[in-house]
Amino acid sequence: MSEQDEIEYQLDTLAIRTGHDRTFEGEHSEPIFLTSSFVCESAADAAAKFSGQIEGNTYSRYTNPTVHTFEKRLAVLDGAERAVATSSGMAAVHAITLAYLKAGDHVVCSRAVFGSIISLFEKYVMKFGVDVTFVDLEDLAAWQQAIRPNTRLLFIETPSNPLAQVGDLQAIADIAHAANALFAVDNTFCTPVLQQPIKFGADLIIYSSTKYIDGQGRALGGAVVGNHQLLEEINGVIRTLGNSMSPFNAWVFLKGLETLNLRMKAHCASAQKLAEWLDAHPKVETVYYAGLPQHPGHELAKKQQSGFGGVVSFVVKGEREGAWTVIDNTRFLSITSNLGDVKSTITHPATTSHGRMSAEAKQQAGISEGLIRVSVGLEDIDDIIRDLSRGLDLI
Repeated sequence: MSEQDEIEYQLDTLAIRTGHDRTFEGEHSEPIFLTSSFVCESAADAAAKFSGQIEGNTYSRYTNPTVHTFEKRLAVLDGAERAVATSSGMAAVHAITLAYLKAGDHVVCSRAVFGSIISLFEKYVMKFGVDVTFVDLEDLAAWQQAIRPNTRLLFIETPSNPLAQVGDLQAIADIAHAANALFAVDNTFCTPVLQQPIKFGADLIIYSSTKYIDGQGRALGGAVVGNHQLLEEINGVIRTLGNSMSPFNAWVFLKGLETLNLRMKAHCASAQKLAEWLDAHPKVETVYYAGLPQHPGHELAKKQQSGFGGVVSFVVKGEREGAWTVIDNTRFLSITSNLGDVKSTITHPATTSHGRMSAEAKQQAGISEGLIRVSVGLEDIDDIIRDLSRGLDLI
């Protein structure tokens, strides 16, 4: 598919047809290049490829045709110039810190991000002389006040995990760019189907492709998306450290992208029904889902997103005992901290995904003992509701 075709076609077509240059074998489905290295025609050809004088594959830690197909397809869906695939979502975040930060730099990060990202900044990045300030995602004044002359990166996740807080992409992008800083957005919850942060000023987009991009809980992977210049630095980090995506996993993610739009629409529809049911349940104190009109980020989400996503979090009465009662009495919801699967999953964030955070950090992030997170899968929504009712009725 040519670049002109990519402009003319819609997302569903791009998700199926982009990036695959058919080989001489005439294959219909994308091939998997399960090889660690590639053979050159001559010593001169090898020297030219290794030096970058000509394009070509040399070693799968550097480039691989299957991985490249995934990268090209993801970039097109995001409306970006380039993507670089990584071995996991956290490898993508780590690559950003190594590519763009040095001792003496400053980062402003939302408190409402995945727990491992907070750990990465606090336990590892900061010990190399990079200072990090955590702020409330929704407090634009706090973002502005946190800016320093040495601020180099602003990092957010929107909607946030697990409370579905919504960050104002354009406003935070403006703050970052006024300070000559980069603006990075973790878009894992929305995927490019529901949100394209580059349209609102983001410089870098991060994905854990382990989640919705795969959609069936099969493989680990991640990616960073942006323009050619910025992504060249990321590519250098991945080539050197080896946090590259395996060809097989790239092929799995390619198959996931083909159905991503259909799946995200179904996830959103069922999550909306579940959120509305939970909102009316007497044993539920609070529901966190931007699709509910009373959610503080509802109008902003409508502006930035084409759907509200498939993750619903809620606080039940009885704190941890109540939450665990609900979780332990489900019959088919999978008790796991993974999300974005066709199979619905349920977890207790305070003791799993955010379990290693301090009590103070949990409190600041809104991770209470009564909080439950459900990643709504593609089972029948009435069955999902019945499964949750079993435990809720016992509180």
